[in-house]
Amino acid sequence: MPGSRSTFTYKDRHPKIAAPSRTETVLTRITLFFAALLACLPVAAQDAASTAPTVPLEDCRIRAGDGFPGIKARCGTLQRPENPADPDSAMIDLKVAVVPALTLEPEPDPFVPIAGGPGQSTIEFYAGYASAFEEVRRNRDIVLMDQRGTGESALMQCEVDEEVLEGRFSREQTIAVTRECLEQLPHDPRFFTTSVAVEDLEALRTALGYSQLNLYGISYGSRVAQHFVRRVPASTRTVVLDGVAAPQVALGPGVAVEAQKTLDAIFDRCAEAESCSERFPSIRDDFDILRTSLAASPVTLSLADPLTGRPDEIEFGSDEIAGALRMLSYNPATVALIPLLIDEAVNGNFQPLAAQFAMIADSMSDVMAIGMHNAVVCSEDFPHFDREDVSRDDLLATYIGPLMLDALDAICTVWPEGVVDDNFKSPVATTLPVLLLSGEADPITPPAYGDLAAVDMENALHLTGPQQGHGQAIVGCMPRIIGDFVDAASIATLDTDCIDRFFAMPFFLDFSGPSP
Repeated sequence: MPGSRSTFTYKDRHPKIAAPSRTETVLTRITLFFAALLACLPVAAQDAASTAPTVPLEDCRIRAGDGFPGIKARCGTLQRPENPADPDSAMIDLKVAVVPALTLEPEPDPFVPIAGGPGQSTIEFYAGYASAFEEVRRNRDIVLMDQRGTGESALMQCEVDEEVLEGRFSREQTIAVTRECLEQLPHDPRFFTTSVAVEDLEALRTALGYSQLNLYGISYGSRVAQHFVRRVPASTRTVVLDGVAAPQVALGPGVAVEAQKTLDAIFDRCAEAESCSERFPSIRDDFDILRTSLAASPVTLSLADPLTGRPDEIEFGSDEIAGALRMLSYNPATVALIPLLIDEAVNGNFQPLAAQFAMIADSMSDVMAIGMHNAVVCSEDFPHFDREDVSRDDLLATYIGPLMLDALDAICTVWPEGVVDDNFKSPVATTLPVLLLSGEADPITPPAYGDLAAVDMENALHLTGPQQGHGQAIVGCMPRIIGDFVDAASIATLDTDCIDRFFAMPFFLDFSGPSP
């Protein structure tokens, strides 16, 4: 779940290369490795003609970030009580955007993407991922809302004095930074969880006058979508779950093990590819040598900012290489670089691999709202960690090690537990049409999680992209499959043969590009 060293998020943006501050590194150490509630009464489906508040919309443009082209939309604000159980609590503003359908007569049920993280802006996610949903947009409006705590919806972000970060992030330092973060947050973190967010989404449906929604959730967003179905099934028409976070799984103890499986599979694929095995004959051993060396003696590097040319220093050790490889493993396009980056580093050229880490760390600090991220993880996952399920020895045998789990333990020890529905960790039982999408090589939400999520879904189809990573909506023919599924509201007639033609990019043998 994609500020830390792992994230529950789906993709990287394209930030400038800059060394992350020590502050950003400690605050975000969980996000780079984890890549994503008091009991509430169920929310009753409301009639679209009820007296719920409306959301006035005005022309606007939405973007994936600075420098990205804008997409025309209609934007507004939904006001919600910070604590929905107390209508008299302080109000917060939630940013809303509607991207109109391409047809002049759209269907009455819009398509509603939900971003990952937890902590990523849905509006920014859509703006960077829009091509995946053009087929759906032919006939339907796209309705977007930054989940509370993210983007422009009561952002739960914090900065901490760098002086706190001297040293190597002991448990005491991590707790101190967490307390400092809590003091800076503008709102009560107990009310920034999934159970509260689904109430906001239902309120938005009512306010915009829609009878039903077609949900798409990626990564952590799949958790939100599933819980919405659980709470208000009558408000849901179809569901697409991409990079599935099964409710039964507490993401944390198994993250390092799954990441190691993915890296081992990458090394195996390199060994099986003649060009890769000839160019990098000992890549697995080289990685072990590199990791051991950096653990004993981190290196200090100077990286030039690609925009200004100004050099920035970065300390690069075993934690940093783990963070880089963790996120590079998410996408086949970046997986293709891994053997080359390791080979360069083990031969003394740390710059390419360190630059990848710097970009990832900078991207995570920009994209992920740490306060919201921690509110979700510490309430929905941490209380369910089974330390006996994954032994310390098993963690130490992975390239990530116990780093992420130890940091989460320190953070969540002081983080207030928030609102969580009683049935939150139960699989969702539904007869609604559900399309589940997994990547065969997904390092954070493997296909087994999709199978777990679908156990009580009577009308579900689970598709797995061969050799693919985290997030399938934009791969190959998947936009067409999603469009057909939403249009028909059925899995029965879907033509999915094209998935067999998915492929992974060949490995880079040098920086000129992938091998033929």
